[in-house]
Formats: sequence, C-alpha cells, structure tokens
Amino acid sequence: MKFNVNVGKIDQYVRYFLAGVFLVLSFLVSLWFFIGTVIMFVTAYFKFCPIYNIIGIKTSKPSDTREE
Repeated sequence: MKFNVNVGKIDQYVRYFLAGVFLVLSFLVSLWFFIGTVIMFVTAYFKFCPIYNIIGIKTSKPSDTREE
C-alpha cells in the first residue's frame, strides 16, 4: 500500500526528539504527556501527519512515497 509522505527528515527528527521529551515528562509531570509521545512517535515513524494533510502542508520532498 502506498500513501503520500508529508513529513520531511528534519521534521521527523524533531518529532522523535519531542517524543523523547514527552516520554520523560510523562514520568515526571503527568501521564497525559504519554499521549503526545505516542502521537509524535507514530507520525515520525510513518512520515505522515493527518493535520498536515488537512491544512495542506508538506515538509517532505515531492517525490517521497512510502510502501507499507
């Protein structure tokens, strides 16, 4: 199955970093940060952000596709 990629490399690394920060915060502050951890990790891994799709933002290269 092919789907459009709309998250670029730098955006992907930022999302992985934020997932790590949110994971630490989920242990220190509140477990609610774990939701942010899951969202950031999943969108970085699949290189697809549904909110970017709705708004029409694309930070990836035009030729990027991903097969799953």
